[in-house]
Amino acid sequence: MKKPFVTLAQLQEIVKDYPTPFHLYDEKGIRENARALYQAFSWNPGFKEYFAVKATPNPQILRLLHEEGCGVDCSSLTELMMSDRCGFKGGEIMFSSNDTPAEEFVLADRLGATINLDDITHIDFLQKTIGHIPKKISCRYNPGGTFTLGESKEGFQVMDNPGDAKYGLTRPQMTEAFQRLRELGAEEFGIHAFLASNTLSNEYYPALAAILFRTAVELKEETGAHITFINLSGGVGVPYRPEQPANDIAVIGEGVRRAYEEILVPAGMEDVSICTELGRFMLAPYGHLVTKVLHQKHIHKEYVGVDACAANLMRPAIYGAYHHITVMGREDAPRDRKYDVTGSLCENSDKFAVDRMLPEIHIGDLLVIHDTGAHGHAMGYQYNGRLRSAEILLQEDGSARLIRRAETPEDYFATAIWD
Repeated sequence: MKKPFVTLAQLQEIVKDYPTPFHLYDEKGIRENARALYQAFSWNPGFKEYFAVKATPNPQILRLLHEEGCGVDCSSLTELMMSDRCGFKGGEIMFSSNDTPAEEFVLADRLGATINLDDITHIDFLQKTIGHIPKKISCRYNPGGTFTLGESKEGFQVMDNPGDAKYGLTRPQMTEAFQRLRELGAEEFGIHAFLASNTLSNEYYPALAAILFRTAVELKEETGAHITFINLSGGVGVPYRPEQPANDIAVIGEGVRRAYEEILVPAGMEDVSICTELGRFMLAPYGHLVTKVLHQKHIHKEYVGVDACAANLMRPAIYGAYHHITVMGREDAPRDRKYDVTGSLCENSDKFAVDRMLPEIHIGDLLVIHDTGAHGHAMGYQYNGRLRSAEILLQEDGSARLIRRAETPEDYFATAIWD
């Protein structure tokens, strides 16, 4: 059973200063997880985690990760601007975007970010836009087809379809791109790929690494390019459901090390640095959406109405995603009541849980919705005039610190033209 990282007593103190709903982050958990990641890849001297800013774009969270040695992966102008303001410099920034406006390449170049090109046509576009090709550059690889990894009783352990993804270059384009980039002055090359999302398998990263390592050896032989880093991107997932097994990052790191020594070292490529671009794995389990029960409704089903809604966490509404729920103060009580837990949007999909077995719930109860630390607040919006909530950091000493205030009606009205 999932356990909250906060107690009812702590929440009761926090809500005295910050009304629900709000997103709460666990500083201790975030730091420990980042250190475990770096320990798992300590065998690679150049290892760097580039946290996916899109997952949790909060300056205080980014600075916390920076203190733990992480860089950032940006995919837009404002993410680049935020990273710069948070103190990330030069090679600490990876810029991986698609369908990229010219002004974004200009800023990425000015900041000294490592640019990860999503399409072969972007080579000439980049050169025309910034007037040169950077000495260090990366290309995103899309092998196409279907990616599968092992089988279990339920079917494929991991299955995704890169061939349907809009991202990256084909294998022949990778060779052509490296040759073209070398002609234009590039000296250091990187390879990036993302083949599957939210995998719960210690075998995914090693399998992806083996694909990229073999591709790197081939590209070196075909083009003479000096490949100095390989970015395994994201895809290492988290167990949203309590019965799902968690990934073991130490086992994953060891699997990547074996592939590295089997493929890259014999090819004379032992200077290659490994990069990761994790968002969900780094933050999701260390965030809760805290909400209060406002109403109960007894019609064809039993409904619990809370003060959060899909504007605070849209994953259940748009994906049907499961997020575990704890009724604070009744963590160990029998889950013998069936509820739909709903928000207040004028949309029937605005439900955090459907037919969920939970302990008996009363009006005024505080609920913790788990695993919202990534793609939670970040995906918020203002439909129905429901405003984005505050973000609060539960610090290592147990105190709570506001790291983003809740929006107000004046924020909502600020961009409107009234006259």
